Amino acid sequence: MEKEKQMTTEVRTIENAEEKRRICRVILEALPEWFGIPEAREEYVSESADKLFFTAMDGENPVGFLCLKETGRDTVELYVMGVLKARHRTGAGRAVVANKTDLLADPAQLDAFRAHVEEAGYAFMQVKTVQMGKYAEYDATNRFYLAMGFKEFEVFPHLWDEWNPCQIYVMGL
Repeated sequence: MEKEKQMTTEVRTIENAEEKRRICRVILEALPEWFGIPEAREEYVSESADKLFFTAMDGENPVGFLCLKETGRDTVELYVMGVLKARHRTGAGRAVVANKTDLLADPAQLDAFRAHVEEAGYAFMQVKTVQMGKYAEYDATNRFYLAMGFKEFEVFPHLWDEWNPCQIYVMGL
């Protein structure tokens, strides 16, 4: 049944700053369960303009995206990511974050994300999210990152605030 839900998703690298902001805004505004704090959402939209930006496309429609931020010589952070709810569990998120070509909905596609991080020489990728067990929406997010190959690194109980302990995951590239 899961295979029937898979849809073809093309991953594109976006260079234009305004297009990055537009895609980021549209998708994050459609995900208030994760991005409901307007100030935080606006920071992601603004900051996305100068970051590495990949989008999952269904034809000419963006259905998901991610931004990467260099945090060290050897480390890149998955700074922000969003996938429209209608495309959850259809392969769109996996396509845009996949670290192996065979995880893409269409294995013939160029894995833009993996190609870039390898070319840039990054050894690790990190991502921050709310610790498992706090909110159902973030539990799903945690399961997604674990399924993509991320490993638990550390929890910072008060990095954000006491209601949102920060879970950091890492992945070797």
